[in-house]
Amino acid sequence: MATMGSLIGLVNRIQRACTVLGDHGGGGEGGSLWEALPSVAVVGGQVRVLATTLRTYLSDPKPWRPDLDMALTPLRFAFVMHPEFREVVGAREHSGEGLPASWIRRPLVLQLHKTEGGQEYAEFLHAPRKRFTDFAAVRKEIADETDRITGKTKAISNIPIHLSIYSPHVVNLTLIDLPGLTKVAVEGQQESIVQDIENMVRSYVDKPNSIILAISPANQDIATSDAIKLARDVDPSGDRTFGVLTKLDLMDKGTNAVDVLEGRQYRLQHPWVGIVNRSQADINRNVDMLAARRKEKEYFESSPDYGHLAHKMGAEYLAKLLSQHLEAVIRAKIPSIIAMINKTIDEIEAELDRLGRPIGGDAGAQLYTILDMCRAFDRVFKEHLDGGRPGGDRIYGVFDHQLPAALKKLPFDKHLSLQNVRKVISEADGYQPHLIAPEQGYRRLIDSSLHYFRGPAEASVDAVHLVLKELVRRSIAATEELKRFPTLQTDIAAAANESLERFREDGRKTVIRLVEMEASYLTVEFFRKLPTEPDKGANNNTPANDRYQDNHLRRIGSNVSSYINMVCETLRNTIPKAVVHCQVKEAKRNLLNRFYAHVGSKEKKQLSAMLDEDPALMEKRDSLVKRLELYKSARNEIDSVAWK
Repeated sequence: MATMGSLIGLVNRIQRACTVLGDHGGGGEGGSLWEALPSVAVVGGQVRVLATTLRTYLSDPKPWRPDLDMALTPLRFAFVMHPEFREVVGAREHSGEGLPASWIRRPLVLQLHKTEGGQEYAEFLHAPRKRFTDFAAVRKEIADETDRITGKTKAISNIPIHLSIYSPHVVNLTLIDLPGLTKVAVEGQQESIVQDIENMVRSYVDKPNSIILAISPANQDIATSDAIKLARDVDPSGDRTFGVLTKLDLMDKGTNAVDVLEGRQYRLQHPWVGIVNRSQADINRNVDMLAARRKEKEYFESSPDYGHLAHKMGAEYLAKLLSQHLEAVIRAKIPSIIAMINKTIDEIEAELDRLGRPIGGDAGAQLYTILDMCRAFDRVFKEHLDGGRPGGDRIYGVFDHQLPAALKKLPFDKHLSLQNVRKVISEADGYQPHLIAPEQGYRRLIDSSLHYFRGPAEASVDAVHLVLKELVRRSIAATEELKRFPTLQTDIAAAANESLERFREDGRKTVIRLVEMEASYLTVEFFRKLPTEPDKGANNNTPANDRYQDNHLRRIGSNVSSYINMVCETLRNTIPKAVVHCQVKEAKRNLLNRFYAHVGSKEKKQLSAMLDEDPALMEKRDSLVKRLELYKSARNEIDSVAWK
C-alpha cells in the first residue's frame, strides 16, 4: 500500500530528478513535470514574518531519530539538519540588520535528501560537481550567485537558486521559499520592485498544484495581510491555502486573534493555525527549538484566549496538518500525473523520431546515415515529380503553355513577307533566274525559318531546369531527416544541381539536334503534293519566268509557311519528349549517383564534417533526450510504489 511516507518520498524523488535534469518549473516548451507535482510555497511579508516561521522548521538542534513521535510527520523532520546550516536558511529570522540583501531577492528551492550516512554536504544546481561542507561557504555562495544574476544591486530575480542538502539527519522534501512581499521600495531599489516581487511570488503560487502557506503577523489587521490578499487572488475558494498567524504573544493587551483563528474574520477551507516563535532574546541566547516548542505549547494551553484551541495550535500541529494535506493532494493527483507522463513520453519519442536519433561515431555508421539521408531526399524529390507533392506540374506547364506560346510568337509573318521572300529568292538565283521552281530559294527560306526554333527549344530546356532546381530546394527543405545536418544539405544541393547542369546540357544538345535534323533533310513529299495550278486572277500575259511576279512569290511564302507549320507541330511534340528524356528521367534515375560514389571514397573525418549538425537542433534534441529521461525516471519511480 502507498503510505504517506512513500507518497511524499515518491514526489520528492521525482522532484530531485527534475532538478538534476533541468526541469525547475516555469513552464517552457512541452510544459513542466515539476509544475504537475504538488509543492509547498511559503508566502509572507518582508522580512521577519516569513523567516521566523521557517526558522521553526529549520532550526531543530537535535538530529532526527526514528523512535521520535512519527505523528510529527516528515514535514517537521525534513528540516532537521546540521547546526551550522540552520544559520543559512534561518538567516531571515533576523531583523535584517547587516544581512546581505541578496538573500531575499531570489526564490530558494530547497531540496533535502536523506543519505545513509557519511559527511553532510550541500550542492547548488549551478555548481553540481562542487560539494560544500562549510556552511558559511553556502551562505556566501547564495549571495554570490544572486549577485551574478542581479548584479551588486538590490534588484530581484525570478530565477531560483536550487540548493540541495545531503544528510542522514533529514528526510526527502522540497520547499519553495519565496521572497517576502513588500509595500515600498528601499533605497537603491526601483519603484517597480513591489510589483516585481508580487509577480514573482504569484508565478509560483498560482499553479493549481501549489499548496500555499500564507503567513501573517497577528499584531496586524488580517485585512491588510499581503500574503492573504495574494492567496485570495490565486485561490479564491481557499482550497489550496493554509493560513498561519505568527506573533500571537506580541499582540496588544486586551486584544486577541480568536476571530481569525476560528475562521470568522476570513474563512479558509483549512483551519487557521497560530504559532509562537522564539523572541529575539531567545535567538540571541541560542535557546534550542525543543525548548521553544515546549514554551509554545505551554503558551497556548495556559492562554485564556486560546486555551480552547490549544489542541490545534502550534508548529507541530501545523506540520502534521500540512503533511496530511500534502499526502491527500499527492494521492489525488497521481492518476493525472501518470497520464501526463505517458502522454509526454509518447510526444517526445515522436519528436525525437522526427528530428533523428543520435548517430554512431564510426565511419560505417556515418556513411550509412549519409546514404539514408540521400535516399530520404530522393524519395521526396520523386514525389514532387510524380505528383505526390506539388511542383512537378510546372514541368507540364512548360510544355503545355510556355513552349506553344513561344512558338506562336516566332516572327514567321515578317520573315515570309512578300518583300523578304523576293529578297531571299533573288539572292538564291544569282545572275541566272530560276526556270521552274526556285529550289535554292525554297531551301534558304526553310533553313532560315527553322533557325528560329532554336530559341523556344533552348528556353524549354532552361525552364524545366529551373523547375528541377526549385524542386531540389523544396525537397531538401521538406526532408525532415536532413534538417539536422546543414552541411549535408549544402552538399546534397550542390551535387544535385551539378547533375541538373549536366542534364540541361544534354537536353540542350538534344533539342538543338532535333531542330538541325529538320533542316538537314526536308520532307520532299510535302512539296510534291502542293497544288501546281496557276493562281486565280493571275495575269496570264506575264512571262512565266518572271521571278518578280508577286503572286508567284506569295505562293512560295505560303508553301514555306505550310512546311514550317508542319515542322512546328512536330517539334512541339518532340521537344518535350527530348527534355523529359534527357532531364526529368535522368533526374529521377541518376540525380545523386556521382555523389554516392564521391561519398563512398571519403574518410571518417570527412564524413563527420558532412554530419555537422545544426547547433540549434542538437540543443533541441539534447533537451528532448533529457526530458525523456526525466519522464521515464518519474514513471519508474511511480511504478516502484506499491498501490492499493
